[in-house]
Amino acid sequence: MKTAWNRDFLERSPLFEPLRASAQRSLCTPDWPTLDDLRRALAQCPVEARTQSGARISFVPQAPRTAIFEDGYEPRIHLRGEVQVRGRNWHDLMNALVWMTFPRAKAALNARHYRALLEQRAAGAPNRGKLQDALTLFDEGGVIVVARDPALLRLLESFQWKRLFWQERTRVVNDMRFYLFGHAIYEKALAPFAGITARGLLFEVEHAFLDAPFDVQIARADALAAALLQDGAGLKTPRDLAPVPILGIPGWCAENARASYYDNRDYFRTGRRRR
Repeated sequence: MKTAWNRDFLERSPLFEPLRASAQRSLCTPDWPTLDDLRRALAQCPVEARTQSGARISFVPQAPRTAIFEDGYEPRIHLRGEVQVRGRNWHDLMNALVWMTFPRAKAALNARHYRALLEQRAAGAPNRGKLQDALTLFDEGGVIVVARDPALLRLLESFQWKRLFWQERTRVVNDMRFYLFGHAIYEKALAPFAGITARGLLFEVEHAFLDAPFDVQIARADALAAALLQDGAGLKTPRDLAPVPILGIPGWCAENARASYYDNRDYFRTGRRRR
């Protein structure tokens, strides 16, 4: 998505809340942030972004496609820490901001991608496997969901959307949080529409988790997601991710302040229970 610049996009929606600190360090310019702007913002992050190979993350211009394995998108990040960013491009800007906000989880995703690519190359497999599909789905469209009331997570897993987001609305507001992760979802949030569905990693957390300052919550959510993503059993197929119709989350769009909003079965679909 390559469109006109709007530095006030953070104010459009509460969906952008996780990115606010990183974005405010990056967007102090009247026009699109440059690579140098993003690099300066990255250097100011409270947690240094490094790959699991130990390479320090840096933002670099996009390079032409290549058949050299080590110069592919994910290997280049893992081996050299180089995240390619296209100029004046919302998709890549959101990706850079997510690297600043969730550095541990992004590094864990990249490491899993890299290992999967090595295995694919060694096996001579022409196509991606379910693991790579799942990793990409979360990278592009993920949301980290935490709750100190496990019953709320069970309602989400069983697709009981109206009961969760309307009948249990107060409990959701008090005892549950949704931290958008996927940069494609952030891009869609620039012009949100009924139908945007993220894919969630779900965590039960201690009571004090949600009483912490927001930046502490983000750091803890990052650590939770990173631990699960780097565990080989934590995410294997796309079905391990829970669908989350994010515009149903209380306060995330004006329309969901009425009960009838949740009667839209094209958006709030029933589905197969996850294990």
